[in-house]
Amino acid sequence: MSSTGIIARLKGFGARQAFGDGWRELVTPEGVDLRLRVGTYADRFVALLLDFLILGGGMVALTIVAAIVGAVTRLPWMNMALGVVWLLGVFLLRNFYFMAFEIGPRAATPGKRAMGLRVIAADGGRLTADAVFARNAMREVEVFLPLTFFAARGQGVDAALITLGAIWSGVFVIFPLFNRDRRRLGDLAAGTMVVKAPKRVLQPDLADTERTAARGIDFTHAQLDAYGVKELHVLEDVLRAGDRRTLAEVAARIRVKIGWEGPADLPDRTFLNAYYAGLRGRLENRMLFGRRRRDKFDVS
Repeated sequence: MSSTGIIARLKGFGARQAFGDGWRELVTPEGVDLRLRVGTYADRFVALLLDFLILGGGMVALTIVAAIVGAVTRLPWMNMALGVVWLLGVFLLRNFYFMAFEIGPRAATPGKRAMGLRVIAADGGRLTADAVFARNAMREVEVFLPLTFFAARGQGVDAALITLGAIWSGVFVIFPLFNRDRRRLGDLAAGTMVVKAPKRVLQPDLADTERTAARGIDFTHAQLDAYGVKELHVLEDVLRAGDRRTLAEVAARIRVKIGWEGPADLPDRTFLNAYYAGLRGRLENRMLFGRRRRDKFDVS
């Protein structure tokens, strides 16, 4: 693809295109074209079920501990104190379990990790804490509110109101069935989506495993200083994915950026592996002197 085509993609980053059933093309702000598979309904349901089982196990364990402490101490005020602690523990588990895991580097709860899923920003950018909070705050309306209506019982007018509430809230439950990215309301509010975590096909340390192929290719400090830690991570993802078109696009962008005048017939993968190893070594050396360059815009 020409550099003009790449620039055009950069100007419209965030727009996703269909790429087969359940696949989406997503261009990141760095210009990397990723092909991601949207999480299936079955995978997401099983992941949610596993997370609920873990939550239930945590609540049961908290209840058992509270009961044992109450039975051992037998202090008059202890039952009330344990009740407050139990309610606080349940509140924290229910409201912060999902947030705590999804805000981490893997962006996935244990249930999602078991099913090979993770949460990403729908525009290809960085997943922020605000987005994680927004998508999980909506879970009260999408999951727990319908469960409350379905569990409620009543007669006459109360029964009619409960039925209407169950139907109204049931729309939130089935909402992912009516959009191609299978996003629930929380995903729309937060600008997120759930995808299958890409499988890594290379060994963990790219700088070591590909160093032989890149031997003899050197870069100046000025060329290596064109990028920072953020771009290093993006380049690692590109190398692990191994998509030829993406490798060619990224290699072309880096060659232009750093003013590469080396061999024109150098394979894109070899060039990128050499640059990855050089950039990583340069950044590590700078860190030894307390200088950490976050991205290409960081002038520190």
